[in-house]
Amino acid sequence: MVPELGQFALILALCIALVQSVLPLVGAARGNYAWMAVARPAAQAQCLFIALAFGCLTYAFVSNDFSVVYVAENSNTELPLAYRVAAVWGGHEGSLLLWTLMLGVWMFAVSIFSRSLPEEMVARVLSVMGMISIGFLLFMLLTSNPFVRLLPAAANGRDLNPLLQDPGMVFHPPMLYMGYVGFSVAFAFSMAALIDGRLDATWARWSRPWTTIAWSILTLGIALGSGWSYYVLGWGGWWFWDPVENASFMPWLVGTALVHSLAVTEKRGAFRSWTVFLAILAFSLSLLGTFLVRSGVLTSVHAFATDPKRGVFILAFLTVVVGSSFGLFAWRAGKVGLGGRFALVSRESMLLTNNALLLVAAGAVLLGTLYPLVLDALGLGKISVGPPYFEAVFVPLMAPALFLMGIGPLARWKQASLPELAVRLRWALAVSFAAAIVVPLVMGHWSTMVGFGILLATWIAASCVVSFKAQFAHVPKGQVGARLAQLPRSYYGMLLAHLGVAVFIVGVTLVKGYEAETDVRMDVGDTAHLHGYTFRFAAINAVQGPNYSADRGTFVVTRSGNPVATLHPEKRLYTVQNMPMTEAAIDAGLMRHLYVALGDSITPTSWVVRIYHKPFISWIWGGCLLMGMGGLLAAFDRRYRVRARLGAAQAVAAAGLNAAAVR
Repeated sequence: MVPELGQFALILALCIALVQSVLPLVGAARGNYAWMAVARPAAQAQCLFIALAFGCLTYAFVSNDFSVVYVAENSNTELPLAYRVAAVWGGHEGSLLLWTLMLGVWMFAVSIFSRSLPEEMVARVLSVMGMISIGFLLFMLLTSNPFVRLLPAAANGRDLNPLLQDPGMVFHPPMLYMGYVGFSVAFAFSMAALIDGRLDATWARWSRPWTTIAWSILTLGIALGSGWSYYVLGWGGWWFWDPVENASFMPWLVGTALVHSLAVTEKRGAFRSWTVFLAILAFSLSLLGTFLVRSGVLTSVHAFATDPKRGVFILAFLTVVVGSSFGLFAWRAGKVGLGGRFALVSRESMLLTNNALLLVAAGAVLLGTLYPLVLDALGLGKISVGPPYFEAVFVPLMAPALFLMGIGPLARWKQASLPELAVRLRWALAVSFAAAIVVPLVMGHWSTMVGFGILLATWIAASCVVSFKAQFAHVPKGQVGARLAQLPRSYYGMLLAHLGVAVFIVGVTLVKGYEAETDVRMDVGDTAHLHGYTFRFAAINAVQGPNYSADRGTFVVTRSGNPVATLHPEKRLYTVQNMPMTEAAIDAGLMRHLYVALGDSITPTSWVVRIYHKPFISWIWGGCLLMGMGGLLAAFDRRYRVRARLGAAQAVAAAGLNAAAVR
């Protein structure tokens, strides 16, 4: 009866979502505090019932309940326990339930940590989130029910896709979805403010930490996905501009613009309409990514093979959400106002320019992703848009954005002086040009693209140093510690995130400029040479895993006769699906990765072997980690916590007055 309990929990969650989306919204319009008060307990109850449904599905996987169709299609008795849990979101239905659970978690968090907000605002925000939840609960119950029974029950399951039987699968989807869905909070805040007709600094202040947390989690989720594809697929790459990769990258680009736009709206009251537009667009692109993955229009290792009915449903839902939100924006935008004025040279103008560049970059990625699909749908032929297009378009757009990233934090609000900025940044520019010349020469040879990448990375890092130093320009030596304590967490978060971008650029630039690879046929006892390293094929042995058999190679790596590492790549055969998989072996270091993957077997002791030398590739994910940590640090700035406590006291007092008025 556990699957039936899970389905009943989803039905109850849908009923609660219907109440949550209507009563508080009507109560806010009528000033009825009793109806508005329904929003918080409804959001919390909905989250609990969705969590119950998710727990029931997890139990079905752990207990090998093959009377459930979804379990029979994505699990097997030989599957290790950790992957049985991860298999809960390894297919379409379960991943959709995970999406809905994450939405419930965000709703629960908003209901708990929004005591400082006016009841009308909370009611509208949670009502909008309830409407979104209705769409996904209906999608699940009508077209993608994970609890459908299989009678009679299967003797065993078809197993989880071997590509997904990896530790990265345990963490990557939940984190990615948490970031995806987190933009629904900014979307709900913007819709609530538009409905109310008031979009001011207060709205931006309370929307900003939620948006920053979502952006940070999405950053880490994308980085985990990149690392997963790097070592699981055996191709040695970290980003392929796959359509589903792009589906997560586009909301990240727009979300980056939104985080900065919210900062301007909060501090200066400017960019009001623009900020609302970005909030709507970021969530719309998240929904578009959901459509692309689940509609069946894409062929990707990330996509779910689904029937067309599901694609039609999610497309209709996407149309309703995007159409209604942009319709409300068009109706209300004229009443919002532009906010504070600013000069052509100012921090606001630089942030706006960066926003525009990020938006154009997202548009270029969207075009490259959808254009082949549109041509195919219209019967005009099949084309492939790959890395050459994206790199040729994306790099020229990001270069000026990265340059402005160094100037923006040092520019004054409202009006800045170019001569003053030039004086403050002159040594940072000099250091950047010096690094652009020296670093490529140290790496072996100079190239224009490598020099340009190092120039931009050093420029960002050096400008962070200038900004940090400027905080102590007029501070006596004995008060440096006090000044360090006074600086807000948001400032430290900004520095950390910008330094993360610089580290990321260094990694991308050097691995693109100096990576080396070779494909060789090797017999046991043979050696191969790459970038000063010697790889000796020492042995090949048959091993048995829990649900696969494998040939495991042993490669002894030396440099100048000195031992460096022993690597054990595998060629696995997952017996249930009879599917071969490559398990690469990587010797990871701060300055380089040595990567060995077994290709096809020619004879039992002769193999095609792929060997890669990847300089500084760890810096790519290290930069993403710094960006995510910087965002989280900024989101927990003290001013949000202080205002939350003050607002909670005000909310309690207001509740007492309302209760007295009712009596």
